[in-house]
Amino acid sequence: MAVLSHARDLKVAAGGPVTVGIPDLMWAEPSLLRRVTVGTLLLAALGLGGCMAVGEREALNEPPTITETSPTGLNLELLPPPVREIDLAVYSFPDLTGQNKPSDNFAEFSRAVTQGGAAFLIDALRRAGGGRWFRVVERGSLANVLQERQLIRATRQEFDQDKAKPLPPIRFAGLLVEGGILAYDTNFVTGGIGARYLGIGGDIKYRRDVVTVGMRIVSVQSGEVLSSVTTTKTIYSIGLTTSTFRYVAVNKLFALDAGVTRNEPTQFAVRESIELAVYAIVMEGAKKGLWKFRDPIVGQRLVQDYLDRDKALPVASQSAEIVPEAVVVAKN
Repeated sequence: MAVLSHARDLKVAAGGPVTVGIPDLMWAEPSLLRRVTVGTLLLAALGLGGCMAVGEREALNEPPTITETSPTGLNLELLPPPVREIDLAVYSFPDLTGQNKPSDNFAEFSRAVTQGGAAFLIDALRRAGGGRWFRVVERGSLANVLQERQLIRATRQEFDQDKAKPLPPIRFAGLLVEGGILAYDTNFVTGGIGARYLGIGGDIKYRRDVVTVGMRIVSVQSGEVLSSVTTTKTIYSIGLTTSTFRYVAVNKLFALDAGVTRNEPTQFAVRESIELAVYAIVMEGAKKGLWKFRDPIVGQRLVQDYLDRDKALPVASQSAEIVPEAVVVAKN
């Protein structure tokens, strides 16, 4: 401390500016060291910020992107066209689970699944077969549509009076799409494994959740449920951690911890379940004759592939196949 003070007094007495060098900082007070360190960091931050050009993004600021199509959504988009488009109406597709986000530390009031199921459903219906399968009419915001039509009608009558042209009628649908997000089961399966040897180790944990979506097609004329499907999607959450500690001296311990967690977004799982439900509705309707593919041969092959892949064989059919094999073995 005395060396620094004495050097400063000499420089002031000589009429020169007061400068502090690296050797002087070694003998400086802790408060002075903190001020110099903070000032250096602030200058570095301002310098980095000043070098960024206008319009450029920061290092951790990613641009928005269009949501990528899932494999299920791609199969839905590649469906061959039908004989004619089908008019559908979607009023709502609510969250029927009534569950909040799971939390082990505090009460969570956010919903466990997305509340925008209707938007996902309308998007999936519009993308079916490249937009050639369903013509979806707006019903979720029908009050807004009617109010806007009333405003147009009043404006036309005010300015055109008797020459005002009437609006075309609102398109109606012959089929309704009903259903919702039925269940969201958390911690369906949990587990993990870990090991440690001589202060070095790690562990991995995983959790499995399941979301269930139900969808049905209802006839407007009769109110009959023409088709109904239920789909499920598994959601995995995986966490990997590693740690090490070692004594570098008798009374000094070095410790290092690292980890990473991968959680599948719940809304993506709900979206893919809805896309699969729409795909299944198309196949079930084609099987029952509700609608037809423009190319019947391709449609028949797709329906058969759907039944072979997504439909389990009845127990009676499995046993009937097993019995002849047992008889053949007995004869041999």
